[in-house]
Amino acid sequence: MPIMPDTWIRDMATTKGMIEPFTEAQKREGVISYGLSSYGYDARVADEFKIFTNVDNAVVDPKRFDETSFVDRKTDVCVIPPNSFALARTVEYFRIPRDVLVVCLGKSTYARCGLIVNVTPLEPEWEGHVTLEISNTTPLPAKVYANEGLCQFLFFQGATPCEVSYADRAGKYMGQKGVTLPRL
Repeated sequence: MPIMPDTWIRDMATTKGMIEPFTEAQKREGVISYGLSSYGYDARVADEFKIFTNVDNAVVDPKRFDETSFVDRKTDVCVIPPNSFALARTVEYFRIPRDVLVVCLGKSTYARCGLIVNVTPLEPEWEGHVTLEISNTTPLPAKVYANEGLCQFLFFQGATPCEVSYADRAGKYMGQKGVTLPRL
C-alpha cells in the first residue's frame, strides 16, 4: 500500500475534486503552513469551534451526546482551556477515491505546543468536511489559528479497490458539513 506523492495528490484534486479548495503549493509566510507537500496535504482549520466545558456538569456519552457539554465559537483565534478539548473542521472538503485510505497527523508546530490532533481514517469513498479533535494537553490555555494549517493528510492507495466502501455502507458521517457531533 504505497503512500501517494504530490503529483498524484495534485492530479486527483484538480481533475477529480478530491480536495476543495485546493492549495497547490505550501503557504508559509506569516501563517502555520498549509497546502500540498511532498507526500501529503496540510489542511486548514475553519473558524468554527466547539469547546468542551463543564459548566452544566454534562457527561460525555457517545450514545446520548449532550450539546450543553460545549460552547460554540466562530473566531479567528480559538483559545482552548488547559487540559481541555475542542472540535473543529477543515476548510477543505474531501472526496476520497475507492482505492484510497487517508490518515491524518497533527502538525509539529502545534504538537510542540502540547496540542494533539486526532482524526479517524478517511475511508474509501467517504466525503465531507473533516471533523478535527484537538486536545490541549498542557496546564496552560492554547491558541489555534483559523484558516491556517493544523494537520497533514497522507494518502495510501490499496493494491486493488475495496469490495465495500464507506459509501456502499451508507456511513453515518457521509457528506458531513460543518463540525459534526457523534452519531449513533
